[in-house]
Amino acid sequence: MDFFEAAAKRYSHRANYTNAPVPEADLVKIVTAGLQAPSGGNKQTTDFIIVTNPDIRRELSNILVCDAIRTAPAIIVGLTKYDPFDFGLAFEVEDYSAAVQNILLAATALGYASCWFDGTTRLDGRDKKMATLLGVAENYSVRTLLPIGVPENHGLPASRKPFSERVRWVR
Repeated sequence: MDFFEAAAKRYSHRANYTNAPVPEADLVKIVTAGLQAPSGGNKQTTDFIIVTNPDIRRELSNILVCDAIRTAPAIIVGLTKYDPFDFGLAFEVEDYSAAVQNILLAATALGYASCWFDGTTRLDGRDKKMATLLGVAENYSVRTLLPIGVPENHGLPASRKPFSERVRWVR
């Protein structure tokens, strides 16, 4: 699948996955795409943990309760590190966002589904519980869970406003 088809077909899969495993080689390709994303000042403030261990996946699904996390054969955990420049700005949110988008597109291109779980990971101390479970270093924060797998039922991308409503030309 080419880039434009992957961008058009990507959707947020929040439902069940089949139990078909995701080969390690595919997970490496998917996460490598995330690592190749742009990074402010090339600080590379985003790291990932790939979880395929069923016991750890179960524990994660007890912390963030949803069908996608419970049934995904692989979960990519996105970590960010706050690392400001001497002029006061830090770009870990931008770095992480670019990396996650690359991962979502790579997963789609390989025929998998995923969903960007972010806000719910940071509610009620869930991020801290997940960090403890995964042994995350103190200078990193758990930011997202990205379930990866073959969906039981394929979804459709959400509708988008027309190009003409969202884009303006300066000619």
